[in-house]
Amino acid sequence: QVQLVESGGDLVQPGGSLRLSCELSGFIFMYYAIAWFRQAPGKEREGVSCISLYSDYTNYADSVKGRFTISRDDAKNTVYLQMNGLKSEDTAVYYCARRPSGGQCSTQSSGYDYWGQGTQVTVSS
Repeated sequence: QVQLVESGGDLVQPGGSLRLSCELSGFIFMYYAIAWFRQAPGKEREGVSCISLYSDYTNYADSVKGRFTISRDDAKNTVYLQMNGLKSEDTAVYYCARRPSGGQCSTQSSGYDYWGQGTQVTVSS
């Protein structure tokens, strides 16, 4: 069955770095895009970044451009989110999700049909 499993969340100090992983299984990757979303307590879910597994097209929210990088490792069936220069406002539960894609992707949550369970990222001194 389709599975997306996140890992890598942790407590980190402001300015620090983390790499989140989203391990994929149960579907043919090239027909999909993978996105990272986050949700902080009391706030709406926010799209962070996405990558098309067909074209490698990537997209980022303005709030993370220049700090976060999305990438893939096909040998490990994994999509990563490298987060540098972390700020307190990056504190949230981070989720990965998949959406059918022909070559581009969107950080809008519409159309994402399978989601992981989430991993907690806390940025605090």
